[in-house]
Amino acid sequence: MKIFWFIPTHGDGRYLGTAEGGRILDFDYLRQVAVAADAQGFYGVLLPTGRSCEDAWVVASTLIPETSRLRFLVAVRPGLVSPTLAARMCSTFDRLSRGRLLVNVVTGGDPVELAGDGVFLDHDGRYEVTDEFLTIWRGLLSGDPKEVNFEGRHLRVRGASTLIRAVQQPYPPLYFGGSSPAGIEVGVKHVDVYLTWGEPPAQVALKIADVRAAAAKAGRAVRFGIRLHVIVRETDEEAWAAAARLISRLDQRTIEKAQRTLDRQDSHGQRRMLALQNSHAADLSRDALEVSPNLWTGVGLVRGGAGTALVGSAETVAARMQEYHALGVENFIFSGYPHLEEAYRVAELLFPLLPLRHADKPRGETSPLQGEIVANDVVPASLTFAS
Repeated sequence: MKIFWFIPTHGDGRYLGTAEGGRILDFDYLRQVAVAADAQGFYGVLLPTGRSCEDAWVVASTLIPETSRLRFLVAVRPGLVSPTLAARMCSTFDRLSRGRLLVNVVTGGDPVELAGDGVFLDHDGRYEVTDEFLTIWRGLLSGDPKEVNFEGRHLRVRGASTLIRAVQQPYPPLYFGGSSPAGIEVGVKHVDVYLTWGEPPAQVALKIADVRAAAAKAGRAVRFGIRLHVIVRETDEEAWAAAARLISRLDQRTIEKAQRTLDRQDSHGQRRMLALQNSHAADLSRDALEVSPNLWTGVGLVRGGAGTALVGSAETVAARMQEYHALGVENFIFSGYPHLEEAYRVAELLFPLLPLRHADKPRGETSPLQGEIVANDVVPASLTFAS
């Protein structure tokens, strides 16, 4: 298993849906969370993306010198940025971080937010853009061919190239999540790790089977990851009490407003998250919100994206993780409120019980450039001077 943590660039606190117990979101706090995750040995951290967040690339870049081993799972947004610019950003970040970049491909699922960013395509149209984007992006970073010429329905480049390569070859690993047929089709064609949000194991098993079959048909194989919150304590009773406290400041008006906003999305994954609520928005009891053993939907009452949490003692949570692992899930992307304290708690309680694969170190500094690029086009060759 590889365990990731989360950099809360859209805010953090002890309770959901209120400023009470909220943290001041500034660089000092984000640095504390990153340093804690690095020191405790998490494999990497996810940085969220969207208009509610501080920019993921800027934040991740500021955290490179504050950490030494931590990998950064940072989003590229097809349709919002050109594939050539994204390739340069990824190559630069990977070199300056000494091989610590992981790339999260985010197509987007909120038509209102996307319209604000100038994207007016429908659901499947956005995945068409993602397909064209990744075709260009992969070609540029792999250097095969040396120049990329592409003319698609949405994107067009001529003579595109990346002069300075990333450390990780052929390119930093691609992570991606999509529950729709269009998303699965794009994912199995391009990505390395296929992500799902925290659905019950039976649903995750069906999704993994569908993705594996589609990948085999495309002549590829992918690995799998899951995005979850976690509330782990020394006993099950303590963990469920902490879950109840987390949503204890929520009121019905806040829940209804959040659910209306989330319901406007055309993301299949978000709709699957909402379906897990079982229309129990007015009932905050464990019986109403526990949709599978120790899988709790309380976070999804007011939070978009990942809306479920594993709740229990370290032994209980580790057992539930092993159930997902048996299905083929290797990457667990966790978060917990507040993220600073919970990073320590998860590492201290859970890590000793899990078969972690965190030992593989980033590749280190390998710069292909010595001297200035000639005329912005030619990488200088090494010179030997005659005596």
